[in-house]
Amino acid sequence: MASLNDDECTPLLQPSHTGDVVESQQQNKNRWWSIRVMYLTLFLSSVGFSIVMTSIWPYLQKIDASADTSFLGWVIASFSLGQMLASLFFGFWSNHRPRREPLVVSISIMIAASVLYAYVHVPTSHNKYYMLISRALVGFGSGNVAVVRSYVAEVTSLSERTGAMANVTAFQALGFILGPAFQACFTFIGEQGVIFQAIYLQVNMYTAPALMGALLGIVNIILVFAVFREYTVDDLEKQIPSVNSDTDDSNRDSEEAVDKVAVVSSNILFFVISFCFALFETIATPLTMDMYAWSRTKAVFYNGVILAAVGLEFLIVVIVVKILSKKVEERVLLLGGLVIIWVGFFILLPWGTEFPKIQWTDLQNNTIHNSSLWDSFTTAPSNHTVEPTGCPASQSWCFYTPVIHLAQYLTFDILIGVGYPTSNVMSFTLYSKIIGPKPQGVYMGWLTAAGSIARTLGPVFVIQTYTHLGPRWTFGLTCAIVAVSTLLLVAIYKKLVAFSGGYRWV
Repeated sequence: MASLNDDECTPLLQPSHTGDVVESQQQNKNRWWSIRVMYLTLFLSSVGFSIVMTSIWPYLQKIDASADTSFLGWVIASFSLGQMLASLFFGFWSNHRPRREPLVVSISIMIAASVLYAYVHVPTSHNKYYMLISRALVGFGSGNVAVVRSYVAEVTSLSERTGAMANVTAFQALGFILGPAFQACFTFIGEQGVIFQAIYLQVNMYTAPALMGALLGIVNIILVFAVFREYTVDDLEKQIPSVNSDTDDSNRDSEEAVDKVAVVSSNILFFVISFCFALFETIATPLTMDMYAWSRTKAVFYNGVILAAVGLEFLIVVIVVKILSKKVEERVLLLGGLVIIWVGFFILLPWGTEFPKIQWTDLQNNTIHNSSLWDSFTTAPSNHTVEPTGCPASQSWCFYTPVIHLAQYLTFDILIGVGYPTSNVMSFTLYSKIIGPKPQGVYMGWLTAAGSIARTLGPVFVIQTYTHLGPRWTFGLTCAIVAVSTLLLVAIYKKLVAFSGGYRWV
């Protein structure tokens, strides 16, 4: 067993003499290949999440007529609930065993859950609950985010970490780009798609993305086995034993030096950052269907394009932040990101005297001004009734709340595309530096759990508030939450500094 651990987890920095640090060129090359596998794992996890985000609501409506927007909130939240539970479990696991183990197990769960998602239309009843279970399992598999981020933090020195964490977020952003883009492409398959009777599989615009996610998961497992080899490195630039070896007591003395206030505050800030993004990804499809009278297929296609564009913006912003972090303090960038998020939600507040089109009017008049090429996909084969569009009359706020203009929505998307990646990268980077030179699996598990709790509560909050009170209350309360978190950041600003052998610097 010792030989297995030695092979699985090789210390990076080998002292040739006491106090000296040497890393060979080959070790450096192998270390960065292991990091790249982690980048790819997070990328594929991000694709698996985002590839179905814009189509969950219309798919849910299609497979189960009893599903409403309140249940949609629980379906979306189930992903993050599963991720929250798994991140702590996988984080603890990765601290005591080779990381390949939790990675392979988590990815396998994601593959199985993606296949289940493609089959949720098959049962004759309770289909919405099968979708709930499938999304929860996908989230559980995505708990490997804690493993990925803790590994990247542990295997990089302080001087490398900001760039490495920026790359992690860049690959996550790339997943957000390609996920909705793939979903938008799959809309051309249509709602009917192709049916394989022998295996009870219907490949359509809703199931094809999930099946693609399963295929990418298989590729990921192959790469983890074929390419990944684990390394460790110490922030203090001295040799430390592997977290999976028999000697794991070297960091106990530094444990007490961790600033608990900074750690807890960082988790709170990351909670708010994730909460805001959860609102953004949850509300996109229902909001645009209500405000702009988009059909199911239009909403999936257009929001897929918008989210892909935002994901591309993420990537550009991460590159810019990576460069700026060399000249601007990370705390300043974090503060700037939160302010931009606040401005984005403030702009999304409804203004003016124009109101959204009411859905019952569309039904009564049987209007077809919303019909186009995309509407042909949403028409059931057995009949040719026009799909109802607009703001449902059951939502009383539709009658007195001004419409959110498309320009407002697009401006909000652009600002979120700047504020979220900036604050996300900086929060993770600062957190890993605050923790210092010790196994970070559990710590990153807590941070990932904080984000998962936010993405669990966020969809429930936004759907319940949006359905019953409307967008004004939803986005107004969000502005208040972001404002309070910004004040918290200002209050603990001086504590957000890196750990370094008992010494700290600004």
